Amino acid sequence: MNELEFQQIRLNEKVKGDFGKIAVILEGRDTAGKTGTIRELTHYLPTSKYSIHLSSKPSPSTMKHWLRFWGKKMPTNNQIIFYDRSWYSRALVQEVNRWCSRKQYDSFMRNVQRWEDSRDVQFIKFWLSISEDTQRALIEKRKSSPLTDWKFSPNDERALSYFDQMTLLKEKVITTTKNWHVIDYNDKQQGRLDLITRLNDIL
Repeated sequence: MNELEFQQIRLNEKVKGDFGKIAVILEGRDTAGKTGTIRELTHYLPTSKYSIHLSSKPSPSTMKHWLRFWGKKMPTNNQIIFYDRSWYSRALVQEVNRWCSRKQYDSFMRNVQRWEDSRDVQFIKFWLSISEDTQRALIEKRKSSPLTDWKFSPNDERALSYFDQMTLLKEKVITTTKNWHVIDYNDKQQGRLDLITRLNDIL
């Protein structure tokens, strides 16, 4: 048994009893590895114990009532929800791409921590950290591989142009809200192991 399998089984053992409501949030740059990590985290979990919320293009109504929408996507008792991007999209990809207004961004940053604190949920937040060189290589690999070219989008193409701006937005988020853990993902295999180990240590 390798270390990753050991940590997967360790996570499986933790969800066999009562553990409350847990929200595991994965944020990071395009190509950082959020989806693949969730696949590894849930590999041995019973399907009754977890759910996955994938990011999708929000409707105008969702954009207008952002936190109200996400309030309906919280875990129930003894359930983990893994968020492949989350409400923090407002302060990250929406802000950097100007998909939200400045008023919406400012309102989110003022209210999100209080909104989380008002909920009977354990929030565990991970930022998957990759360098500019790593992101460039991953984007080229995604674009050129017949196995992953379907993932490639114009957003990936633009990602490197706002690398520094995203860094500033990320720093503001993780220094003004609670429960963030920054994981080095330049080596994805090691990053996944470090993340699941950290998750197990928290639970």
